[in-house]
Amino acid sequence: MGTSFDLSAQNDSVNIYECEVHLKFRIIEDKLTIDKQDTDALIEALVDAYTYGDDEYLESLESQINIHEIQALEASPEMRRQLIRLRNCHKFA
Repeated sequence: MGTSFDLSAQNDSVNIYECEVHLKFRIIEDKLTIDKQDTDALIEALVDAYTYGDDEYLESLESQINIHEIQALEASPEMRRQLIRLRNCHKFA
């Protein structure tokens, strides 16, 4: 009745990774005009500022990055479907 998909690494170039980033920095801003309740917009604005690098307005204090590959079954059904699409696309390319 239902179709079973092989979620094993058919193509090692496409995998799912869990990423954790911890950044600590100081920034001089006229005023953070973004609503602090809109965390996605606030994070985007702060990461954009951070990516420009240290200057007279931003001082990096700490950064830690943790990335590890996860099994497909640990991801959401949406991510698993996308992974299957990408692997199939690479298989036929």
